[in-house]
Amino acid sequence: MKKITSVLFSALLGLGLASGAAHAADGSLAKIKARDKLIVGVFTDKPPFGYVDEKGNYVGFDTDLGRRFAKDLLGDENKVEFVAVEPASRIPFLQSDKVDLILANMTVTPERRQVVDFTNPNLKVAVQVLVPEKSAAKGLDDLADKTLIVTTGTTADIWLTRNHPDWKVLKFEKNTESLQALAQGRGDAYAQDNLVLFSWAKENPGYRVLPEKLGSEDPIAPAVKKGNIELRDWVNDRLAKLGEEQYLLKLYDQYVRDHLSADTDPDDVIVEGGKWQG
Repeated sequence: MKKITSVLFSALLGLGLASGAAHAADGSLAKIKARDKLIVGVFTDKPPFGYVDEKGNYVGFDTDLGRRFAKDLLGDENKVEFVAVEPASRIPFLQSDKVDLILANMTVTPERRQVVDFTNPNLKVAVQVLVPEKSAAKGLDDLADKTLIVTTGTTADIWLTRNHPDWKVLKFEKNTESLQALAQGRGDAYAQDNLVLFSWAKENPGYRVLPEKLGSEDPIAPAVKKGNIELRDWVNDRLAKLGEEQYLLKLYDQYVRDHLSADTDPDDVIVEGGKWQG
C-alpha cells in the first residue's frame, strides 16, 4: 500500500520526470497483445491481497484481479506473468518496463502521481499502528520515545519521515520481516496499512491495532508507467465493467472477509467500479 523513502524517491522523481515521456507506453495494449502476456507486479507476502501459497502459487485479491484483466484482454486468465515486488521497487519496476501494471496495494499520493499514472481506485486504506496487547500505548503520542517498525517505501514510512523525523524508526524491506521483528520484540509497534494489521491481529492473538489513524483514508489503485494512457484507460474501463457484476465484492468475500471482523462493511474496504467517494 506505498512510496519510496525521501532521498531515494527524490532521485527517482528526477529520473521519472526526465525520461518518463520518452519511454512511455512500453506496455501498450498492442505490445501486450503481441507478447500474448500481461506482466503484473504483485506482493508475495501480503495476505490476503498478494501472497504465495504452500504450493508456490500466486494467490490473493490482487492476483485474481490480474488474472481477470488477462482474461478480458487476452482471452485467457493464464496469460499473465506475476513479478514479485517490494514496496520500494514498485515504481522502479514500472519505469524500467519490468512490468506493465502494478497491483500491489499502492496508495495514491501526490508525489507518486508525478512519476506513475494511477487508474481509478479499487481499494481504500488508512495507516494505523499495531502493538502487542500488553503495550501501554493508547495512541500515537505514547510511542514518541519508542521504536516504530515500518516497511521501506510504504505510506507509513513516508508519513513518519515527514511528520516525525526525530522518532526512532526501524525499517525492513519486506512486510514479513517487519512483522517478525515486532514478534521478536525488536520494536515496540508496527505502522502499516490497517487492512494488513487487522488481518495480522485477528490471526495472531496478543496484538491490537491502535484506533488513531496516521493521516487520512486514501485510495489504493493499480498503476502503470507514466504516460501509458492507453493501458490506464483500459483498466479504468474494465474496473467500471467489473463493478456492474460486483466483481470486487466477490474477491472480498473470497479473500478478505474472513480476515476482518464480522461487522466490517465491505464498502469500507473496496471501491467497486472505481468510484472513489473520498
